[in-house]
Amino acid sequence: MQVADWLAHAIADAEARGLPELRPLLETLARSTQALRDADGEFRHPAGEHAPPNTPGEGPQNTRNTRNSGNSDSNDGDVPG
Repeated sequence: MQVADWLAHAIADAEARGLPELRPLLETLARSTQALRDADGEFRHPAGEHAPPNTPGEGPQNTRNTRNSGNSDSNDGDVPG
């Protein structure tokens, strides 16, 4: 869904519910959401796709989070999901 479409529906819904004071908040949220979407596209640099694999001794080999391996008996501070 496009941000502009969402905003139009959200404003219409707020006004239908008698909450016109939400309009400036919804507009601010829409601008912030669009800025985040634009930044996400802007910072996807194509050079990252062609990076050579790590060699031993040159940084992390596996950046995947393996802390919570699905063992429900573990209570290591993670929020249950």
